[in-house]
Amino acid sequence: MASDTGHSPGSLRGRLMPAFTSERAARAASLDRPRPHRGPRAGEARWALLFLAPTLIGLAVLSAGPILATLAISLTSWDMLTPPKLVGLDNYINLLGDPRFLTALRNTFFFTAVSVPLGLALALGLALVLNQRIRGIALIRTMFFLPLVTSSTAIAIVWLWIYSPTGLLNHAVALLGISPQRWVTDPTLAMPSIIAMCTWQELPANVIIFLAGLQGIPSEYYDAVSVDGAGRLARFRYVTLPLLTPSIFFTGILALIGAFQVFDQVYVMANPGKPGGATITLVDFIYESGFRNFHMGLASAASWILFLIVAVFTILYFRTQNRWVHYQ
Repeated sequence: MASDTGHSPGSLRGRLMPAFTSERAARAASLDRPRPHRGPRAGEARWALLFLAPTLIGLAVLSAGPILATLAISLTSWDMLTPPKLVGLDNYINLLGDPRFLTALRNTFFFTAVSVPLGLALALGLALVLNQRIRGIALIRTMFFLPLVTSSTAIAIVWLWIYSPTGLLNHAVALLGISPQRWVTDPTLAMPSIIAMCTWQELPANVIIFLAGLQGIPSEYYDAVSVDGAGRLARFRYVTLPLLTPSIFFTGILALIGAFQVFDQVYVMANPGKPGGATITLVDFIYESGFRNFHMGLASAASWILFLIVAVFTILYFRTQNRWVHYQ
């Protein structure tokens, strides 16, 4: 049978052996080839993504989605009852000619320009005081930090009572021979009164950060300048302040963003924009336009203007850190 076909078993084995040999050589080469190392970090990365997935999905759905939606709504005229109508950039143009929006913009800038540096200066001073080693300092620190865990609305209500015509502040100024003032209803005093309350409310958070920064400064620096005869003011100027600039930078950016977004304190104490629009802020205007007047397109456009303002100031703030922030 083999002779009839012209293929003997020996000749068939001779033909197949080279193929088997080359296949075995290829398998051996693939086994000897170095494979990419997948150490424990690859597994950690997968677990990290798994645990971060709920947060990332939440950010995408609850933050990124609404942000993009407001950009689209800002180009429409929509009252939430009828279908939106595309109006292009009309909402932005109308805002630039709206006296109430310009008043809110001016009040927001005034609030930010006064409250941020004032709050940082007071927080730094109090942190220096609380950083001393005196009897009962732990209790003093605890009492001072209590406003940090109190609701903003509750604090605003208490301060509203303090500012009332028969409140604590008018009783205090009466002892100085000053007549009672209409603190939150006077167009001149309303915004400074709110700034005072917000500055007091934000002090504990800033003081905590400054205290951490102060306690992180090595004592060797103070010992070195003391040997050179430096006094208390010189130690603060040449050691404390430069090494505390990272903490100042961090608290400054938080205070800046928070000041531009102030809302609840103003809403409770001067609801909203009384007297005569003296206390209306950008977030007040957004709330009023969107949820009182149902001009969602106008409110969305105002929110994007606020976003751009905060973004510009934040970028400029970060650009300046190389000039004055000193890291150890």
